[in-house]
Amino acid sequence: MRLVLASASPARLAILRGAGVEPLVEVSDVDEDALVAELGEDATPEDTVGALALAKARTVAARVAEAVPDGVVVGADSMLWLDGELVGKPAGVDAARGRWDQMAGRAADLFTGHALVQLTGGAVGREVTGHARTAVAFSEPTTAELEAYLASGEPLAVAGAFTLDGRGGWFVEGIEGDPSNVVGLSLPLLRRLLAEIGVGVDALWGAPTP
Repeated sequence: MRLVLASASPARLAILRGAGVEPLVEVSDVDEDALVAELGEDATPEDTVGALALAKARTVAARVAEAVPDGVVVGADSMLWLDGELVGKPAGVDAARGRWDQMAGRAADLFTGHALVQLTGGAVGREVTGHARTAVAFSEPTTAELEAYLASGEPLAVAGAFTLDGRGGWFVEGIEGDPSNVVGLSLPLLRRLLAEIGVGVDALWGAPTP
């Protein structure tokens, strides 16, 4: 059984590799901003990240079905719920700095939508979705620390303008929930979703290296 990761995220790839899975990586071309706009202002955080994850998984599944006739495509999308607003990657340094002005010394919730699309005999089959939520408590970086962090470029490439597994980990006081979810993929949730389509993680451990 082959797992296809519908994401360009190196953190998600590292999670899977660390868990014994070598996925095929196929990046989706979903217009995330357009999809969020289509969902409208009344969409919940859970609905939004779930819809984005499913759109990514569906797009990639249709693209790779012939090359990977029997496998599972996993899509994911992470966003931070902060002051009643769902935020993704900051648009630039100023946006990231403003994000940290809001987060410093406080807590926020990181939501990650997960979607699986099963491929069987070259055809797109079952879909399952879910989401994970982890509370993150932030410390207060000094001005010098924050400016150096912003200059590194790391917070510009990730939802919420922080990482747990990189330089941003210095500024995370603690979490409540699954740590792998904050990095980008909740392994416990992913295992439960795989079980829903009849796939055990042991089936993925035997996947060939690309």
